[in-house]
Amino acid sequence: MSESTPARHLNHTRRDFSRLVAALAAGAAGQSLLADPASTGVPPIGVLLGTTYTMGTLEERLDRAKASGFDCVQMAMNCVGLPEMPDQIPASLPGRMRRTAVERNIKIASITGTFNMAHPDPAERKTGLQHLRVIAESCAGMGTSYIHICTGTRNTKSMWAPHPDNDLPDTWKDMAACVREAAEIARQANVILGFEPEVGNVVDSARKARRIMDETGSPHLKVTLDPSNLFHTGELPRMKEILDEAFALVGKDIVMTHAKDVDQDGAAGHLPAGKGKMDYAHIMRLLVAYKYKGPILLHGLTEHQVPECLAFIREKRDSAVRSAS
Repeated sequence: MSESTPARHLNHTRRDFSRLVAALAAGAAGQSLLADPASTGVPPIGVLLGTTYTMGTLEERLDRAKASGFDCVQMAMNCVGLPEMPDQIPASLPGRMRRTAVERNIKIASITGTFNMAHPDPAERKTGLQHLRVIAESCAGMGTSYIHICTGTRNTKSMWAPHPDNDLPDTWKDMAACVREAAEIARQANVILGFEPEVGNVVDSARKARRIMDETGSPHLKVTLDPSNLFHTGELPRMKEILDEAFALVGKDIVMTHAKDVDQDGAAGHLPAGKGKMDYAHIMRLLVAYKYKGPILLHGLTEHQVPECLAFIREKRDSAVRSAS
């Protein structure tokens, strides 16, 4: 190389070469039958970036996610040094997030926007809606149209923990009103909210998920399905029946899928996919049968668990696609 080559160009070339080497290494480690999901229309596989890649800058985290073989990420605002639900987002930040992802050929599939929609204090729900608007209005700049949310609980210590009052009519009324306001925010920002039915939340089943969507009546309210979060105490032996029912009720409204595992019912799963009792072969067959094309986002795993978990999910996905074709 000529000594007259500008240093900036040299650094850029080296950076591109390093990314190419990382991508080739990831491909060699686990080549998928469906190597380019975007071109084949099958569900791309991603990860919740901030909970698996917990250290480093946004650029460093995305580099590691891409090198691992992920197609996309669900990103939380704490990945860029802000609170997960910020009061404001600097005007230049969404564009930076989008460019950083585009440069690495990795898609921002969704943004985390969870807050307690059933909190007993109306002021808490109002603050959550204000923060949701901040995120929703920044989504276009980030290059995504999807926000992951939850319906919450009367438990004031954790938005994921159950509470005896979750089944009361007034609790549903408060949650439903908050969901309607959230859906209106989504309509104004032209984004989609994907809420997650979860055993510790007010919406703790596919039946209740269908109910809140029907009551809200908004095309901007859809479902994030995490199958490991659907099983109440005593229900794991009925896994296939409950999964089939969930897809029959909300299958056409699923826009995101979280993939982790469970070893006991009555609580949300917290294991990496493939390390518990979830029947992922059946889950993937259902996703294919319902023509699901959204992301499959790994969750509940550490960075060193990524290779095994990603290979497991990729094999189950590809096997289901082969069987259906």
